[in-house]
Parts: sequence; C-alpha cells; structure tokens
Amino acid sequence: MPPERTRPYVGRFAPSPTGPLHFGSLVAAAASWLDARAAGGRWHVRIEDLDRARERPGAADTILRQLEALGLVWDGAVVRQSERLERYRAALAQLQACGAAYWCGCTRREIGDSALAPEGASVYPGTCRAGLAAGRKPRAVRVRTAAEPIAFVDRVQGAFAESVERAVGDFVVYRADGVFAYQLAVVVDDAAQGVTDVVRGADLLDSTARQIHLQRLLELPRPRYLHVPVAVDAAGRKLAKRTGAPAAGADDLRAALAFLGHAPPRDVGDRELLEWARRTWNPQAIPRARALSATAAAR
Repeated sequence: MPPERTRPYVGRFAPSPTGPLHFGSLVAAAASWLDARAAGGRWHVRIEDLDRARERPGAADTILRQLEALGLVWDGAVVRQSERLERYRAALAQLQACGAAYWCGCTRREIGDSALAPEGASVYPGTCRAGLAAGRKPRAVRVRTAAEPIAFVDRVQGAFAESVERAVGDFVVYRADGVFAYQLAVVVDDAAQGVTDVVRGADLLDSTARQIHLQRLLELPRPRYLHVPVAVDAAGRKLAKRTGAPAAGADDLRAALAFLGHAPPRDVGDRELLEWARRTWNPQAIPRARALSATAAAR
C-alpha cells in the first residue's frame, strides 16, 4: 500500500524547458494543481533544466507565463534544477559511500548487444558491478538494483509492481556526458521541497519503482503517486514538443478538464472553470488508462 499522507499536502509541477506547454503537459499541470488545491495544499513549480543541450532559450519563461495566464498560480519561488547541482552531487556521494553505486565503463551499444528484456528494451547486465575491467575508463555511475519487486498503489492506475533489476538493471544516476540523471534529481528535489504527492503523466509510471528504490537508499520520504493518462494524437503518438505539438492556450483548459473526467457543464464560464474544477475534483473520475486520445477530449 502507498504511504498515508500525514503531512500537509505539497504538490509540484516539473516541466522541462524544451518548448511551451502543449495540451499534454497542460493536462498534467492542471491535474497536479487541482489535486493540491482541492486538498488545501501548496503547489510548487520546478524547472527541470539539467539537460542544457535540449533546452530552448526562453522556454522556461514561456511556460511560467502560460501557467499564470491559465490561472495555475504556484506557491513560493520557482526552483531550477541547474541551480541545485551540489544537492545532487551530495546524494551521489552518499550512494557511492555506502556501496550502492559504482562507475560503469560500458557504452550504449555494448549494453544493447549484451542483454535484452522480454519487451525488447535494453537491460544492463551488470558488467561493471564488480569493478571496471582493465583498460576501461569510467563513463557513468550506476546504482545497484535487486530482483525483489517494488510495489505501490497508484491513486489512478491502481496496484503496480516491478523488479527494477529485471526491467532495466542497474540504472544510471550520473550520465557519461556529466549530467545528473533525472531519476536521481527528481528524488532529491521532491524530498527537499517536502513533496507529499506526485501527480504526473502515466509515461512516468515505469520510472516510479526506480525512484522508490533511490528513496530507500537515500532514506528519503516516499510520496503518494497519481499518474494521469498521457494525451496522444490520432496515430497514437504521445503529444510532445519535439513532434510539434502546438502551445496550449486558455481555450484548451476546458478540454483538459474533460480529458481528466471532469467535463464542465455548459453554463460554467471560462473564468469559473478552475474554481468549479477545484470544488468537484475527484481523482476517481480520472480514466484509468495509460493513454487517451487528445482529439476526443477536444470535441
């Protein structure tokens, strides 16, 4: 069972500044904001800008302006991951000091050639677990995993269990290009900000077991999780900035609420949408699905 929330609710929305908010990211933002506000809690915004090569100039400011225009106002200062490197460095050192993490010299091609999961995804075979082979140079840092399944109950998707060792193997927490991996940064940040509830897209559901594994190793509190369906286009592809999904505007908010199972009555005006949704918010009304058509919600 997931942990009970005993502390005051703290939620967050953590976009990457690779482009403006589109319909899919608006759905996640609205769900996160509504879940926090319906509980009388706080809601933070965190810009996940560790991967500077993917960042688009001005995208972070554009996202913040979009959120404000939509009425999704946050609490406190905006946190930027690029300003928190020392926190990640300390967490990495903690993992290495207790023997939970180690240097790896394998390339992606070598990993891809050496082991495959049943689904066809590459699984790290543990090549460098016992130490780097002679002549090997350290490239990335991996965290040790175990075969025992990690189980939790998602507030929308239901019971979920995964053996991280069998699904992905020992995974990277510090990349070969010198960037701290998402899995490590998000765990450190959620704990530092006191996040009690993580509400995000179901494309990240499979990352949750890895994050719980890191929380255990770092002795950090575990939040509750709620994963909403991912918005896909008519071809079944996830809406994304890299595939040209258009920027979300005020007209998309009504469709986003319908996508989340909270279609507002016709007599609810645009200015009343968020207040109506906050009063009627019920996570059980969110469709229990990994993905849903964005086109159908817009009708």
